[in-house]
Amino acid sequence: MSYFDGFVAAVPQANKDAYVAHAQDAWDKMFKPSGAVSMVETWADDVPDGKVTSFPMAVQCKDDEVVVFSWIEWPDKSTRDAAWARMMEDNEDMSDMPFDGSRMIYGGFRPLMTVRA
Repeated sequence: MSYFDGFVAAVPQANKDAYVAHAQDAWDKMFKPSGAVSMVETWADDVPDGKVTSFPMAVQCKDDEVVVFSWIEWPDKSTRDAAWARMMEDNEDMSDMPFDGSRMIYGGFRPLMTVRA
């Protein structure tokens, strides 16, 4: 059964092209060769500020930043776990990320329901 990694981050508006290039590079060099099925990167278009919680609040989004919401689909959790173990062992240098990774939220998710038109 598919397994998903989800990510939410704040990216400086000025770094949009650099973020897309970074994401494409990560797909080409890390995720696809490690067995990922797909990757989706989204750029906030209609993401309201909240009063109690929200995507912008969760990642401490600054005035010049935009929220990105991303996910990677793996064929199963064991493939994902093995891939992340290899990637962490390789100690990939992520110091050139075009956003503040310390404010990124991420986690692994089991699907509850999938519907497609």
